[in-house]
Amino acid sequence: MPVYEYLCNDCGPFTDMRPMTECDDPQDCPQCEMKSPRVILTAPALFCMPADKRKAHVTNERSRHAPKTLDQYKASHGAGCGCCTTGKKKAGRLITKSRSGAVGFPTARPWMISH
Repeated sequence: MPVYEYLCNDCGPFTDMRPMTECDDPQDCPQCEMKSPRVILTAPALFCMPADKRKAHVTNERSRHAPKTLDQYKASHGAGCGCCTTGKKKAGRLITKSRSGAVGFPTARPWMISH
């Protein structure tokens, strides 16, 4: 819910969170309980943050209210994803070592350079 500013003639400015449908309605002052009109005293604050953090916040908000089912989670990762396996272990990769200590993977892609 957005925060709106109001101005009481006797007590001065105050803020209150209200639904957007009630944004133009007067609000009771928290001190003297007089009806006070909405005013704009400060500029609106813009929510600026890096895209990666904004994406993380969106993901967290979505997951808090509507978490994915197991089927939805698995569908988003695809077959062969290591985090979705059901306890099956992958076969070990064949590793070769030369006299100089260089490691080779003969079953891997031949065009890739090993470290």
